[in-house]
Order: sequence, then structure tokens, then C-alpha cells
Amino acid sequence: MTKAMLVKAVGGSDVLEWTDIDPGAPGPGQIRVRQKAAGLNFIDVYFRDGTYKAPRFPFVPGKEGAGEVVAVGEGVNDRKVGDRVAYSNAAGTYAEEVLVDAAWAVPLPDDLDEELAAAIMLKGMTAEYLLRRTFAVGADTTILFHAAAGGVGLIACQWAKHLGATVIGTAGSPEKCELALAHGCDHAINYRTEDFAERVAAITGGRKCDVVYDSVGRDTFPKSLDCLRRQGLFVSFGQSSGTIENFELALLNQKGSLFATRPSLFGYNATPEEQEASAKALFDVVLSGAVKIRIDQRYPLAEARRAHDDLEGRRTTGVSILTV
Repeated sequence: MTKAMLVKAVGGSDVLEWTDIDPGAPGPGQIRVRQKAAGLNFIDVYFRDGTYKAPRFPFVPGKEGAGEVVAVGEGVNDRKVGDRVAYSNAAGTYAEEVLVDAAWAVPLPDDLDEELAAAIMLKGMTAEYLLRRTFAVGADTTILFHAAAGGVGLIACQWAKHLGATVIGTAGSPEKCELALAHGCDHAINYRTEDFAERVAAITGGRKCDVVYDSVGRDTFPKSLDCLRRQGLFVSFGQSSGTIENFELALLNQKGSLFATRPSLFGYNATPEEQEASAKALFDVVLSGAVKIRIDQRYPLAEARRAHDDLEGRRTTGVSILTV
């Protein structure tokens, strides 16, 4: 038996139960991984609180992690016991050991440790698809990135700067704004004390932004649209403050023939080949030093309740992991 966090019903962080489970032997095409760390992400909260519908109950939350292969199932030829792997779409990574489809387990470069891999797989590949595929960010691009001091934000802002963009970020305190400025942002706006739409207009001389990346949701809508140039792109990829309600398509026309999209990592990395290419781009930019990763919070897996409380209370910066 091994330990895992189990959710039997939707609710607050108190529904997370530290309990014994048996992951079982790996089936055909699967591997069993003894994890070193699991990623902590808002998507875990969304499944726990019912924002996203869980496929079954009870369930173990978590999709991201990294560790060492301890067993392989029938038909697995490209992974072996002892291999170090990471993944972003496994089922139930809030666990000491987890079963993973071998095709979705990415081998780790020698220079990348498991804790760092667990910290960046989901967040880093989110940054990759946002900057390279949802909108091709380049030297002539001006972006606004909300929650610039968060896990995705710190990676994405550095990466966007590496691509040559002018990067404007928002954050909720002077300390977080300083953090954003140290990690790729040319300008940082404290959304608690400043009108971010007015500041964007001032910073850009009235031109505004080519693209706005918004994982906050309710608190930043519809003002995010006011930060876009004519025919700019609004990218809503999360909802940490709550879902956007009553989004009338006519608003896009009224504010300048804008475009809007609601993407997800799993929509962009829908095949193992897409995930492998995304992970390679991420590993390359991290190992090159162009994107530096902060693991600001490490929580023992058994304290996942506290981790969720801190995440929802916006008391975290950078990336966070659950250590096993």
C-alpha cells in the first residue's frame, strides 16, 4: 500500500483525505512511477471544488508529477525500470506512486531534476502553447499578462521577453510587481491600486496590446478587452477569481473587432507527439538559462490542504510543488 490524497465529494480543501491506496500493477502500455514530487495547480482546485467535473468519485487529484519508473506493463518497450520521467496529464498525482500511460511519460534530460520537472511540466507547457501557438509572440509584439508573479506568469513573461516582446504584467502587491519585473516584465502594474487599462494605454502611447493573457477571469473582465488594440486577441486560459459570466459576443465588435479564445493545455497537447514537442521546447529554454524557475513553495504531500488554501488565498508566488 502507498499513500495518496483522496477526494470523495466536491468541496473545500477539507475534502482532501490522506489515506492508503493500492495503485496496482501497471497494465498494458502503462508504467508505475515512484514520485519525487507532484505539481500544484489551479486545475486541481477546479476538480476538487466542482468547477470542473471529475470523471468519477472518489478520485485522487493532480495531473503533473515526476519520478522514477519502478515497474513496466506489457508492451512497454521505450521505458524501463530506473528511468526518470515527467508527465502533465496523468490521473491522480497527489500520491506516492502513480500509474501513467507510458506514451505520455516524457524522459528527463540528465541536467533536469525531478522536483524542477514536476514544477514546470504543466505551467511551462502552458506558457509554450500560449506564446508559440495560440499567438506567435515575437519582437513586434506587446503583451499583457495577468498574474505575472504566478507560476505560469513568471515562466511566460521570461519566455516572452526571450522572444523579443514588450511585456506588461499585473500583480496584486508591490512585492509581486518587483518579482514580475525581475522575471521578464518591462512594466508591472499593481491591479489593486492602479487602473490597469489606463496604465496599459499610457505605457503603450495609446496603441495598447496585441494580446492579453488572462487566467484571472471575473475580476479582470471586461477591462482586459480595453487593453487590446483593434483586432487584438483576448486569451482566457483560467478563472482564479471566478468564471466570466454574460460574455456577449457583440462586445468584441464594440471594442474593436477583437478576437477571443478559451484554450487549454490538453487541447493543444492532445497527442503524445504534441506533448513531446512542447516539453522539448520547454526543457531547451530552461536549460539554456533564458527562463529561470523559482520553486517558492514546497509542501509535503500530506499537507495538500494547506497548499490548496495558500493557492486559493493568493499567498503563493512562482511555482509550488508537493514533495513525496
